[in-house]
Amino acid sequence: MYRLRVATGRLKPPLLMQMASHPLRWALLTELGASDRRVRELAASVDERQNLVSYHLRLLRVAGLVNSRRSSSDGRDSYYHLNLARCAAAFGEAAGTLHPALVSPTAKTAARGSVLFLCTGNSARSPMAAALLRHRSHARIKVASAGSHPKAHIHQFAVRVMRDDYGIDLGKGRPHPLTEMINRPFDHVITLCDKVYEYVREKGPSPTMHWSLPDPAASDNSGEAHYPQFRAVANEIDTRIRYLLPVLAHYTNAYAE
Repeated sequence: MYRLRVATGRLKPPLLMQMASHPLRWALLTELGASDRRVRELAASVDERQNLVSYHLRLLRVAGLVNSRRSSSDGRDSYYHLNLARCAAAFGEAAGTLHPALVSPTAKTAARGSVLFLCTGNSARSPMAAALLRHRSHARIKVASAGSHPKAHIHQFAVRVMRDDYGIDLGKGRPHPLTEMINRPFDHVITLCDKVYEYVREKGPSPTMHWSLPDPAASDNSGEAHYPQFRAVANEIDTRIRYLLPVLAHYTNAYAE
């Protein structure tokens, strides 16, 4: 019976276990669970050689657990981030392989606290993120957004995608300068832009998390062909928001204890 199970592959560990069982790969996944990182930042965090970190990141990318995106601040750099949907599916697959009754743990307490989202222009990514977190948390979380160099108005496509895809009205909002937020306390500061990530690391406030997202408003083209970029970025932000809520709930539980 044992030989049959080995032959049919039933004793082969799930992909997640194969990847995460290596201490360095687990350390990299843990780091990326906190924030998007560059290779050199990961190497410094886990105290390993950069070429070794690059090798294990490549394995994680092949497995689909980690993705990378070229930095919009310095094209020679890339930021790595967790593929949250794939990781969630992999955890579910691993649990189901062990026993069908196992389920992923869920947060026991609703998330609370305050979050500040930052990008450069505060015209697309950060207002969409703030609106989505406010929506997904049922307004239990105090949310704000700002930009290091704010634009004159919220981008029309950001307003449209929020209205059409999520039923959220951004039409009455306006971009805010980062200087308005400097003296306001926030539990979490999340940067959504590589440029503002570098900016606030020097001038503050210190980010607690970084999401390396492309700027859908970077192009001067405002035609319909440009709209899908806003939908793609909004979809990625919404995915990250849904996986952020259990993290915020964890902090809520910790503060309550």
